[in-house]
Amino acid sequence: MSDWPTHLRVNAFVRAVEQAGGQAMILARGDRESGVILLLAIDRDGPPRLFERERKLDGSAVIAQRSPESNEETVLTAYWQRRRASDPDIWVVEAVVAAAERLAAETLWAD
Repeated sequence: MSDWPTHLRVNAFVRAVEQAGGQAMILARGDRESGVILLLAIDRDGPPRLFERERKLDGSAVIAQRSPESNEETVLTAYWQRRRASDPDIWVVEAVVAAAERLAAETLWAD
């Protein structure tokens, strides 16, 4: 899946969320081929969280949680909007589903 363009990864993730009984919505579309993806994960049992895949110095990928000053949804929204203002190629996807990180690892960020 590593050679899949970003828009196909996002579509696969949205379908996986829906098959798991959740809801997903694309909040912002970025570069179709290689845009960075931010995931706003909303779980019924905890606070919303923001995730992004990043590369370590050795080239390996990790899923990093972005933690602005608060995990309130309004603060996270302001954070991704600032990021998008400086990089319009960023995709932002919101998912309301249990185990959003696992689904993202299998679709959005799978190698």
